[in-house]
Amino acid sequence: MVQLSRHFTRRPVLGMAAAVLLSTTSLAWAQTAWPNKPVKIVVPFAPGGTTDILARAIAPDLSKAFGQQFVIENKGGAGGNLGAEIVAKSAGDGYTLLMGTVGTHGINRALYAKLPYDPFKDFAPITLVAGVPNVMVVNAEKAAANKINNVKDFIQYAKANPGKLNMASSGNGTSIHLAGELFKSQTGTFMAHIPYRGSGPALLDLAGGSMDVMFDNLPSAMQLIKAGKLKALAVTSSQRSAALPDLPTVEEAGGLKGFEASSWFGLLAPAGTPPDVVSRIQQEVAKSLASPAMKERLATLGAIPSGNTPAQFAALIDAEHKKWAEVVKASGAKVD
Repeated sequence: MVQLSRHFTRRPVLGMAAAVLLSTTSLAWAQTAWPNKPVKIVVPFAPGGTTDILARAIAPDLSKAFGQQFVIENKGGAGGNLGAEIVAKSAGDGYTLLMGTVGTHGINRALYAKLPYDPFKDFAPITLVAGVPNVMVVNAEKAAANKINNVKDFIQYAKANPGKLNMASSGNGTSIHLAGELFKSQTGTFMAHIPYRGSGPALLDLAGGSMDVMFDNLPSAMQLIKAGKLKALAVTSSQRSAALPDLPTVEEAGGLKGFEASSWFGLLAPAGTPPDVVSRIQQEVAKSLASPAMKERLATLGAIPSGNTPAQFAALIDAEHKKWAEVVKASGAKVD
């Protein structure tokens, strides 16, 4: 009886061991087989903006490198929070990524009273894709009609017409919004802030004349600047942009000491994504950004490519959060 009992108690143990082995093997196989289906890159803004432009720039190279389609999905709204929340709550399996921004991961935590995700705990940083300056642009026809040729002209006009100017942005909490708030704070001017679901629709209204000014990311505004629909007054970075070397900085043109409001864009995955998947994506993005064709393409847009490591990107996010928290505090901007 004892031998018979031992025989029967041993079989479940062996079965459990086999199940654990099978599960471990399956998990390892699943990790090494990634990706075995299309990968989604969520862009938390409408099509046409810099976030969208950069995501679509790197997606073809990632599709080619991994043999699966990297598909762009635009989920605009709430200053990027809607799309970021979707990714934060997705499975950490490498099949849902976010093209995050200085807004979603540097500004919004300080700006919004309630944020539906934690920019630190809910994400695994992959790599910084690019950094770009913002550019102060106005409707070209309105600028000509009101003799606005530079930043000082604009400040003078805004002070003479309080409450009559509309300032467009790609959404509450974006660097485009905060650059405008910083400008208003330092110049003592008032412009009504009109948030959109992305730069694309905001730029269309600015070019059409229903908006007056915008502090847009340079890549998305460049085409309309070159077409003469928008008049660029200055870049918001601390140094001039190589893409528009004759255009002064806001500090230079407006005498606003220390004015600086640049943007950045990078890939992130949900927390818990396997480190080897994160590493593989980072390496391929870095290869893409280092190619001569990509460098030339981004240079014409005024974007500076990166491709840094996950650890370096995480350090940047932490530093940017601290920096923008001070800007938000100084500007008094808040979103409920």
